[in-house]
Amino acid sequence: MPEHALTKSVGVAVYSLDPLERAALADFLTLDARLHEVPWTRAREADAVVMAMDTANDSVLGLLPAVCHRPDACFLLLVRAWDADVSVAHQRGVRAVLRRGRCTARDLAAAVHMAVERDSGLLPVFQSGLPGPEPQTSAAESPGVSARSRTASKMSPRELAVLGLIAEGRQISEIATELSYSERTVKYVLYGAMKRLGVRSRPHAVSYAIRAGLI
Repeated sequence: MPEHALTKSVGVAVYSLDPLERAALADFLTLDARLHEVPWTRAREADAVVMAMDTANDSVLGLLPAVCHRPDACFLLLVRAWDADVSVAHQRGVRAVLRRGRCTARDLAAAVHMAVERDSGLLPVFQSGLPGPEPQTSAAESPGVSARSRTASKMSPRELAVLGLIAEGRQISEIATELSYSERTVKYVLYGAMKRLGVRSRPHAVSYAIRAGLI
């Protein structure tokens, strides 16, 4: 790989149906001087395309060529679950898979650089492998208990940290200073935690987390 390919600024297009999540991911890019955002309308010109979604399946993979049909297309998918053939994903240009809601700025930057720079045909998979389908609750399980245990196992340390500080009455700006994040990133983490818990407000998220013994 030529040295200039490793040091040039890498253009990244970002897609998410949720505007807050898209803004947070774009904010992540600003934390690495070697990365810059490319408008989604020019995704075909980007060195890498980051797409956030709930589940990666064959239908999603079928849409990728319409986003960028170049032979060297480089996609990074942020997903909650994976239900697609890895070999087909690689053929469509998928070069990295990260867990949606648990991806940090450092994770994203490392994934982008590795995906763009590597020549190997192997698919780089990050954060302990491909996320599988959500577990199903059996009839013998207590829905409240099983759902609570599954939620607890999925919460990331930074989500718990943000919820804990909110429980202490901290404002977004104070949390950002405490955790050395931007305010946009704190809002993104909070949104991810609320969505994971299935709640629509900060007080409800904190209340749920306390009742579940998460904080």
